Amino acid sequence: MKLVVVSAGLSVPSSTRLLGDRLAAATVARVPGEADVQVVELRDLAVEIAHNFTNGFPGPRLSAALGAVEAADGLIVVTPVFSASYSGLFKSFFDVLDKDALVGKPVLLAATGGSARHSLVLEHALRPLFAYLRATTVPTAVYAASEDWGADGLAERTERAAGELAGLLGVWPPAGAGAGAGAGAGSRSGEAYESGVPSGPEVPSAPGAEAAPGSGAELPPVVPFEQQLAALRP
Repeated sequence: MKLVVVSAGLSVPSSTRLLGDRLAAATVARVPGEADVQVVELRDLAVEIAHNFTNGFPGPRLSAALGAVEAADGLIVVTPVFSASYSGLFKSFFDVLDKDALVGKPVLLAATGGSARHSLVLEHALRPLFAYLRATTVPTAVYAASEDWGADGLAERTERAAGELAGLLGVWPPAGAGAGAGAGAGSRSGEAYESGVPSGPEVPSAPGAEAAPGSGAELPPVVPFEQQLAALRP
């Protein structure tokens, strides 16, 4: 199986790339056998994309990236939010892609931004774009605001979206979709987020209530966002 991640992040390291990597890892974990994951960094293709618009011919690196997307079994696309929409670089790449390249292809939509107020960009901008390209988008899209890194919710949305993509890739039921995952799907944390939009604060536990030892309720340590980005530096 070949999975391609298209990242429109501009900085190095990039939270957009980090989100794409997490989604890819969660999807590969559900796919039996070997999975080939390729990352297309649009930042490195910006000049060739612009030249393609003016002369009608893709450069060698852009041609290879377009070929990888066309040959992929599934896509994960991630863009930063600029002016309440996808970035111009992100849109330009899909403008030079053949109009029939994504027909029926499973696509997981994701975006990053500085504020949770932009989370609906997934539904009012990205989903219509890929509907026009006749791709098959997974129901759950993932948005990560700055405050989401290391907080509750992002990991659950990532796992849910990855499971849906794995299902479209023919892995059904997705690995890990047993009783534990099914229980989580009906929990508040699973229902409270659709495309990254929180439904409200959690109801606090009763005073003095504690998780039973060994119940698995212990939370993993939170890694600061700056450390996660620093780990991506070469």
